[in-house]
Amino acid sequence: MQRAPGGAPQPRPLFGGALSAVLPHSSVDTSQLREIPDNQEVFAHTHTDQSLIVELVEYQAQVSDQDAARYHFEDIAGSNKASEPGNFQVTGIEPVPQSDLSLSDCSSACVLTGTQCVAKFNEEAKNTVTIHLAVLRLPRFSTDILISFNDPQSISPSSSSAASAETHSQPWTMHDFQRLLQTLTLHDPGLFG
Repeated sequence: MQRAPGGAPQPRPLFGGALSAVLPHSSVDTSQLREIPDNQEVFAHTHTDQSLIVELVEYQAQVSDQDAARYHFEDIAGSNKASEPGNFQVTGIEPVPQSDLSLSDCSSACVLTGTQCVAKFNEEAKNTVTIHLAVLRLPRFSTDILISFNDPQSISPSSSSAASAETHSQPWTMHDFQRLLQTLTLHDPGLFG
């Protein structure tokens, strides 16, 4: 995390500087390690198996604001091959007041909390991951911004993630996730085409 001379965390450019946000400590840009789709920014914790994903997806006009988080969570479950009954569960959805956001073009926002049983890198071993999913709706730009905080709760001993599960060196917290959400700022609307 970059810090200003006074010690306050500094926003980090996202999507070539079109957006910015304050990222948590120990964030590593995974695009330096593997290929990431152009519509995503993915950050991993250096010592835990936690990750944060900022993703730009098409605004789903047919999905109401109240149903948008569940819609995107179920879509993520499908991508994670966790869409079978019992492999994913929504435990709560909370609205985010506009006054808590820096993103003024957002028409509505909420945070869904749920769990998914997912395999990493197509492994057989499945890990139980708590996912905090923020959905920021920008119909003006035909875009939904998804911010996912993936926080593994139980790691299968045969998972490639088992080694990192042993180290609990200052994991990210909900405060870190909320700060990213609250500081997300749009600098260039050209990002959305």
